[in-house]
Amino acid sequence: MSPPAWRVWTALGLVYVVWGSTYLAIGYVVETLPALLAASLRFGVAGLLLAAFLRLRRGRAAFRATRREALGAVLVGALLLVGGNGLVSLAQDDDLPSGLTALLVAAVPLWVVLLRSATGDRPPLRTLLGVSLGFAGVAVLLLPGARPEGVALLPAVLVVGSSVLWSVGSFSASRMPLPRDALLTSTLQMVGGTVGLAIAGLVRGERFALDAVSGESALALVYLVLFGSLVAFTAYSWLLGVAPVSQVATYAYVNPVVAVLLGALVAGEAVGGTTLVGGAVTVLAVAVVVGEEGRRRRSVPPPEDQPVEACAPDQRSEGDQLPDDLHGRERRPRT
Repeated sequence: MSPPAWRVWTALGLVYVVWGSTYLAIGYVVETLPALLAASLRFGVAGLLLAAFLRLRRGRAAFRATRREALGAVLVGALLLVGGNGLVSLAQDDDLPSGLTALLVAAVPLWVVLLRSATGDRPPLRTLLGVSLGFAGVAVLLLPGARPEGVALLPAVLVVGSSVLWSVGSFSASRMPLPRDALLTSTLQMVGGTVGLAIAGLVRGERFALDAVSGESALALVYLVLFGSLVAFTAYSWLLGVAPVSQVATYAYVNPVVAVLLGALVAGEAVGGTTLVGGAVTVLAVAVVVGEEGRRRRSVPPPEDQPVEACAPDQRSEGDQLPDDLHGRERRPRT
């Protein structure tokens, strides 16, 4: 039986607002905490809490996975969280506005389409047109007028690189042996991300200086652990089982809008004309691509020897994701 519409929209609202707000929260975190080590701490604590939940709810059986499945999940987690979230944290540590960061990250599904095309997939013309439009929007967002005065191009390029690595990780996740349990997979991915981010942070020379940590940074980190990594993720996982994928996927182009609004209203981030134009073009392109891919999946019937449930899209990674292998993360605010 389908759940009441109000429950579905409540869960969607959580995903819209919470995941859209993580970009701003990361901006507060990196003000007084080391970018990569703080991200490692975030996913380490979230992973422990998720593992404890699995143990209490399902017992030891919840952790059954082959060595290949566990290793696959850890490697994908390293790509997603070190390459994706880590580079985003570094970019915001260099003062890239949270709204602009979110708009650049929104290009993830466009990169995934390119990856699929490189492996033999033939996207329809409307999808390719959407991808072309989206990259035009990204190009506009990289122009000097989209960044505040004094903010270099490098942080924006880091975010573009983060979206590419997130896409590679998401694309790989749909083709690697992973545990069947999505929560176990997410836990193992957080392990990979925690270890990778910690190593990268230590190599970069980061160290925790607890006496310099502000209350805002600490609260923002707690928010990212509890709400960004657990509450919104749980709502998202539930939605995948009860709502159409095309409806759940709307978060991919709502999150950037939420991030821009919160950055402007809470952190006082200026939103110039160049940012608005580039962002609008990018978000529109993502909406076109996600909608077209949803129609494309619905037009392909599942194999006769496989139940419909087994053909559901793979949604294993925490954070900013998209249906199937169109997975979709997180400026330092001016205070």
